[in-house]
Amino acid sequence: METWTVKQLLEWTTDFFKKKGIEMPRLDAEILLSSAMKIKRIELYTNFNTEPTETQRSLFRDFVKRHSIGEPVAYLVGFKEFYSIPLKVDPNVLIPRPETELLVLETLDVLKTFSDNSAPVVCDVGTGSGAIAIALAKNLPKSIKQTTILAVDINSNALKIAESNAVLNGVDNQIEFRCSDLLANVTETFDVIVSNLPYISQTEYETLPDHIKNFEPQQALLAGPKGTEIIERLTAQLSEKLNSGGYVLLECSPMIASSVANLFANWNSVQIIKDNAGHQRLVLATKN
Repeated sequence: METWTVKQLLEWTTDFFKKKGIEMPRLDAEILLSSAMKIKRIELYTNFNTEPTETQRSLFRDFVKRHSIGEPVAYLVGFKEFYSIPLKVDPNVLIPRPETELLVLETLDVLKTFSDNSAPVVCDVGTGSGAIAIALAKNLPKSIKQTTILAVDINSNALKIAESNAVLNGVDNQIEFRCSDLLANVTETFDVIVSNLPYISQTEYETLPDHIKNFEPQQALLAGPKGTEIIERLTAQLSEKLNSGGYVLLECSPMIASSVANLFANWNSVQIIKDNAGHQRLVLATKN
């Protein structure tokens, strides 16, 4: 009977994924095999000639089959790294994107502008897996004495995942999670509001790749015909929820960045920030 070593499995699967048009065939093969074998990905290279057990191969075959028809690797293995932190994910939450790390980075820069020993109050609206709130909590500027972070989401199942991720990363004592449709169930006011809300228009949604459209939660992606509908609902609440001189940072599609910026035309300042690819990705506005 033919034996299948780690090296052979990776080579065959990489070639198979390439033929399926998968974007990162080798990386995906390594993540799936290391998960099936319950070892770190780097350990695959010290076990090239090892033959996985039948149980491990069976699980790996299932992973490969499901990924080949579009199921995301993050959902298959149950986690995704974001801003160098591990996050549990499942189909209740959007898989965190590298682009959203820019939102964290810019928010941390904003927090650095607060005076030493201040205690700014932050709200992450539409927290999903908790990625933004947790990354902020783990990387707060040392000059800030204390920061209160409230993370809200309309999906109670997503909040359970976010709460478990906060525990996993040791910041559950720094973040309060609350079920709320945007800021409807929130009475507090904030110095910084940060959000990666659904911003995909109906037309754009129809063109999304199947591995996104068929597996990730529509509620976390689709905003409406224009793409700005949910962001507009949030901005209508900011007059009461954002303190004077406070900041709002919003991730958005390059297609709607100008429209989102126009929502803040009468504010003290507004700027559009580009991502590493040169696309308009964030809107940062300061309240009068």
